[in-house]
Amino acid sequence: MKLSHLIFVFLSFSLTSFAQKDSLSMGDRYAEDQIYASVSYAQFYDQPSVISKSEFSYALSAGFIKDFLLNKNGSFSFAAGIGYGFDFFNHKLKVETQNSVTSFSSDASINGNVFKSHNLEFPLELRWRTSNAKKYKFWRVYAGIKFIYNMSNKFEFNDASNTFTYSNISEYNKFQYGLTLSTGYDKFNINVYYGLTPLFKNATIGGENINTKVLKFGLIFYIL
Repeated sequence: MKLSHLIFVFLSFSLTSFAQKDSLSMGDRYAEDQIYASVSYAQFYDQPSVISKSEFSYALSAGFIKDFLLNKNGSFSFAAGIGYGFDFFNHKLKVETQNSVTSFSSDASINGNVFKSHNLEFPLELRWRTSNAKKYKFWRVYAGIKFIYNMSNKFEFNDASNTFTYSNISEYNKFQYGLTLSTGYDKFNINVYYGLTPLFKNATIGGENINTKVLKFGLIFYIL
């Protein structure tokens, strides 16, 4: 990108930010269009009985969310957004694909068994906060649902001598959703995502259905 383009983008963003802050002082009605970023500790839950608990895993997320007021003073609103999410799981489920057929198993002899995914996120929220048009530090409770579209997924593990990588397996559920809750004060807020959709479609291990889902909890930051 040319320097002139970068300057134009920077000036546009700055003017937009100043215009929004000026508009907050003009009356009671205001909206909190925000950039958000989150970092979370992540775990699989509802795992098959033969799979032990995952080790340390994490998730990152960032995006933009648009506020639509539901009352005069702006304490209640509806919000919709779009963002990007990255998940990294250090897990115990062995995933392999051979001749376009994916198999799932438990194998204690492998190590470095990780799963990575890149996702588009579409959060929808109902919002309550104690803010007003001139108060920028306040309590909030945002509850909603997040829809996820998986852009890519990769399963990788090591045995005694080799590394095996399988990308974009057909059994992976590319469309997922879950419940969300964000609550806290000012920019520092606790965030929880409780996945309702299994990661895999029509997947079994030892005759048991794999209903593995995702749970995340961490911090989310909102920037006006």
